[in-house]
Amino acid sequence: MYKDQKIFVGKKEKELYILPNMANRHGLITGASGSGKTITVKVLAESFSDMGVPVFLADVKGDLAGMPFPLEKNEAIQKRLSSLGIEDFVTKGFPTHFWDIYGEAGHPIRTTISNIGADLLSRMLGLTEAQAGVLTIVFKIAKDNNWNLIDLKDLRLVLQYVGDNRKEYTLEYGNVSLQSIGAIQRNLLVLEEQGGDFFFGEPSIHIHDFIRFDKDDGRGYINVLHAVKLFQKPDLYATFLLWLLTDLYNNLPEVGDLKKPKIVFFFDEAHLLFEEMPDYLTKQVIQIVKLIRSKGIGLYFISQSPNDIPDEVLAQLGNRVQHALRAYTPQEQKVVKAAASSFRVNPNIDTESAITALGTGEALISFLNEDGEPNMVEEATILPPQSRMGTITDSERQMMIDQSLFKGKYDTKIDNVSAFESLSDVILQEQKEEEERIALKEKEKEEKKQAKTKKKKTASEKAAEKVTNSAMNTLGRKIGNSIFKGLFK
Repeated sequence: MYKDQKIFVGKKEKELYILPNMANRHGLITGASGSGKTITVKVLAESFSDMGVPVFLADVKGDLAGMPFPLEKNEAIQKRLSSLGIEDFVTKGFPTHFWDIYGEAGHPIRTTISNIGADLLSRMLGLTEAQAGVLTIVFKIAKDNNWNLIDLKDLRLVLQYVGDNRKEYTLEYGNVSLQSIGAIQRNLLVLEEQGGDFFFGEPSIHIHDFIRFDKDDGRGYINVLHAVKLFQKPDLYATFLLWLLTDLYNNLPEVGDLKKPKIVFFFDEAHLLFEEMPDYLTKQVIQIVKLIRSKGIGLYFISQSPNDIPDEVLAQLGNRVQHALRAYTPQEQKVVKAAASSFRVNPNIDTESAITALGTGEALISFLNEDGEPNMVEEATILPPQSRMGTITDSERQMMIDQSLFKGKYDTKIDNVSAFESLSDVILQEQKEEEERIALKEKEKEEKKQAKTKKKKTASEKAAEKVTNSAMNTLGRKIGNSIFKGLFK
């Protein structure tokens, strides 16, 4: 709840707030399934919206879609408010845009093959190091030839062409093996079946369309990515989020420390971002997390355990909410101990014991103070959200989509001139030139054959003429001799 120009998150002994100028120091929300992480995300997202900060969040269960509609108070909600001593609580909806890679439950989100780049696409395809190297070469060849890679058909044709002409490219770009080309092509087919054909294309999303404000009251829009279907394809889901993070970093200007963030992103199921991630890509993400706050962007990672996040990323997450964790096994106990040790010690709380004893909707909280230092950990009950909890009906969702600012902007996919058309022309020209070369060769062959035949014929005629001449000479002599003899008889 946005209160006194701060984000009021929870309360027990004292009210706990996120300060606006510390909100882009990033955050972490962790806890076991069913411990209350989703409610915490809603409370934070609503508060950022009221603060005039747009929000982007992934809805992997469908239970964050109620943002546009007011919460319906019940006895349990009223009891919680009373226990917290909150009397100024108001239920309300928030300005919301729905997005969906598949274009089914929100406006489509697309990008181009070129924009996502070889590194992220390699992770999306699950390529080996050697295969990723070949894909990088293919991207470089496409760039050098101005073959614009927009969608999957573009990349498939360029892969085929490079494979067919690999000997010509090896000296300048490096070795291109047919095995790697084949493996990439096969993985592209799998990606297409998972929805890659929806994700790649034009019009591609303009990142600034996520940074929108309600024209009447200035509240930031909450962008809800419907990821229920997408989440079933973990590689595509994770790579999409990584692309979004990278695109934000590359396209937003440096702004330094602001009084409040320009936009806040929530990355749910954050462990998927880092699972089986190559070292070079992990280092790239760590660097982005470290530097992206200078662009005015706040990042909040949501996962079950802090161990799901690399230590160098954890070190950048200043605002923390830890819900309950279970500790039945030695490994789980180790996780609890690690989570407890990440907080600034409060002498009045046994943090390690408290983590396992927290009820649903309760959490251990430590936010940054005015100096950017973490406050001592406190135990608190999270406030209820002000918007509806749970899912919404299809008709309600469609109503929001129809009323959206982006109705019609991204809905229809456009097939612009790209590598497929450009390279198809190249291939047709090469085929034409090859056909002409073959025709010319055949013509030359036929001419040589005709010349050889003519030469043979000329030789035969000369031989015949010689024989004829010889015969005539002989005949002439015989006739002459006969006449000569006749004269002297």
